[in-house]
Amino acid sequence: MLLIQQTSILIDECEKCVARFWQMREEDRTPDFFAEVKPHADTIHQLLKEWQQEANAWIQKNKPKYMHSGQIASTVESMEQFVVQSFYKETSKKRFLDATHSTSYTLNNFYRLVKEGQTDAIEKTDD
Repeated sequence: MLLIQQTSILIDECEKCVARFWQMREEDRTPDFFAEVKPHADTIHQLLKEWQQEANAWIQKNKPKYMHSGQIASTVESMEQFVVQSFYKETSKKRFLDATHSTSYTLNNFYRLVKEGQTDAIEKTDD
């Protein structure tokens, strides 16, 4: 899977986490950890692991001015936590929403940088 596609999926997942967070509060229920939470979290964690490797390789190769591997690591760590937290109504609203907002911001910036990099590469081959 391409880095741009992985990033797009992670951006969508941030939005889904926020929607799930509100839904779980509205339904006022506790999910079945092994049936609902773990399978979903495992899928996202695997994607995050692959994305982190690809993103770090891209950063090393392209050396963008305002994106560093530390931000990638922080994004992965934060997302690993809030994907699970989104299933639980007991999750602190402020911390959860701050984490999803921050992660989404970083992912969107990274997406833009990768997309611009692809455009630059296409323009250079056309010359």
